[in-house]
Amino acid sequence: MKQLIATAAAAAALAAPAAPSLAADSPFEFTANVGLFSQYLFRSIRQTGGNPAVQGGFDFAHSSGLYAGTWASNVSWLQDFDLYTRSSLEWDFYGGFKRNIGDTDFYFDIGTIYYWYPGTKNPGVVSADTWEGYLGLGWKWLGVKYSYSFTDYFGARPTGQKTDGSWYLDFFVNFPVGETGLTLKAHYGILDVKRDGNRADATEASYNDWLLGVAYTVPSGFFKNTELGAYYADNNVKNGDAGTNFYTTPAGYNTAKDSFVVYVKKTF
Repeated sequence: MKQLIATAAAAAALAAPAAPSLAADSPFEFTANVGLFSQYLFRSIRQTGGNPAVQGGFDFAHSSGLYAGTWASNVSWLQDFDLYTRSSLEWDFYGGFKRNIGDTDFYFDIGTIYYWYPGTKNPGVVSADTWEGYLGLGWKWLGVKYSYSFTDYFGARPTGQKTDGSWYLDFFVNFPVGETGLTLKAHYGILDVKRDGNRADATEASYNDWLLGVAYTVPSGFFKNTELGAYYADNNVKNGDAGTNFYTTPAGYNTAKDSFVVYVKKTF
């Protein structure tokens, strides 16, 4: 709870300043966002042990297609797995180039992202900090995104070997329902963690995951650009011979179990 309160205070402080005033014909665009989630899932894996998360970030884009941003959330998984003695924050930094292909509704997105987990590691623990590159292709409301890890995959070494070269393939749909403000969301992902052993001895970290959800964005008024949403996520992570899997904490909590999330998010 103290971690959540501290993160909430930090997010509120970040969200408080008004966005810089840019001329209407400026090629630059600046946005900020802050949200409250019933829990934080990353690729269907619970990052906060089923507890709420406060999240927020800033995005800066240029009409050429170049963009950069930062985003943060409270987390607990590094302490839940006894990897860090102190760590309650995930802070991401990303940048890339995204634009439509000619005059069509097809687009491409190429960029990189760094996941930073400040804190104190226990002796012998590999840093959870992770650097990925990604390439996305899409059309209007559907697309696919391939992410490749240049470092160990969030510090994971299930068999004691490095896991750089791991990848994640994300197929997604964000279908707007006419002018209602509703968006139907669906996702299917494939994670391949390199050199992750097998399921029997709970070293298999690779899995497939999926998500179904809906979101509503308020179109006008005081709550304009406020998004209310809910989604269900699950995966095919299986237990090994001992009844646990790679995503089970030392205390026996399965962070890979199916989850239902509700949230409210405001974009400025």
